[in-house]
Amino acid sequence: MSDTAEQGEGRTGPESDDERRARQRERRIGAHRSARRVLARSGHQRTLRERLDLLERAADVYDLDELSDLYGGGVVEALEEKVAGLLGKEAAVFFPTGTMAQQVALRCWAGRTGNPTVALHALAHPEVHERNAFSQVSGLRPVRVTSEPRMPTAAEVRDLDEPFGALMLELPLRDAGHLLPSWEELTEVVEAAREREAVVHFDGARLWEATVHLGRPLDEIADLADSVYVSFYKSLGGYGGAVLAGPRALTEEARAWRHRYGGTVYQQFPTVLSALVGLERELPRLPDYVRHARVVAAALREGFAAAGVPWARVHPEVPHTNEFQVWLPYDAETATEAAVRQTEETGTELFGRPWGTPGPGLAVTEISVRAESLEWTPDDVKAAVTDFVARVTGADGL
Repeated sequence: MSDTAEQGEGRTGPESDDERRARQRERRIGAHRSARRVLARSGHQRTLRERLDLLERAADVYDLDELSDLYGGGVVEALEEKVAGLLGKEAAVFFPTGTMAQQVALRCWAGRTGNPTVALHALAHPEVHERNAFSQVSGLRPVRVTSEPRMPTAAEVRDLDEPFGALMLELPLRDAGHLLPSWEELTEVVEAAREREAVVHFDGARLWEATVHLGRPLDEIADLADSVYVSFYKSLGGYGGAVLAGPRALTEEARAWRHRYGGTVYQQFPTVLSALVGLERELPRLPDYVRHARVVAAALREGFAAAGVPWARVHPEVPHTNEFQVWLPYDAETATEAAVRQTEETGTELFGRPWGTPGPGLAVTEISVRAESLEWTPDDVKAAVTDFVARVTGADGL
């Protein structure tokens, strides 16, 4: 039999790990789309028709009889001005991606400080998810303030054993569990960087939902930093895009580098309109999502305890934002299979995101609380947990 035939319907060899994971992912996506009730549904999990429906509200946020944008201007400029005002910054510039926005921002700061070294957390987005773009593309040199799964401390910033031109703080720190410092801790870390004569840049991809935990409005939070990047799809449900806000001199230089990086796009009006809709519709609701995340987290803890799970952790115990982690003492593949089967067989999806393997016999996933989540009561969450655990233990043979 040929290799091609073996890979077709008549194959007799065992299924590879990659094939099994791909099949499981297809099942998970299919189950999510057919579910009657989900804890949360992100933009990328919706159909094209559903995503286009977002622009039905565009006339409420911008005059659609105005000319469309052309390499910026028009509606793009309106978004830039709105975000600069929300963050209390002098100016802002739109980018197609946050990866590009932050590379440009820190490259510009390196030219001003004369130091291309960027101090940041080992779990920060550029270190984990950008394929070494700082060093490979932008001539920057990242140094890690800490590798611990928590926010950097002021002492660590003061005691870093080499000079740096910029301190980058990801707020919240997503890969550590969407963690935020307290307001006092944040101001101390910023002051420590100032003592080192460094500028401060906030990776604020999810900064929008940080106001509840920090107890301050957006502009007061952003005022601590020299520059801030924010995203429009992670929290606000937009199609994509990012804004860099800061001094006008910085944003004007950033426009030049945006062009060099290929980010001055012919037209951006669909993405920009979706961002304006998100600011109008979702931004005011984020505090409600954060508060309800604490309700969901408590119900998850109680549900796992009542179901007899020997060890389970919601991290952080009281969520700092509307997103947090759940850790369980099971194999990640077993947890994934149980979650998919629960959705397929009951039409209710509690865990819609993939489960990872942080260590032997452990599984971790992220929980996001959005508009759909507000309909879930603590009893709803506990009932779904009970059903999920029964499927996990049944699959595990426990």
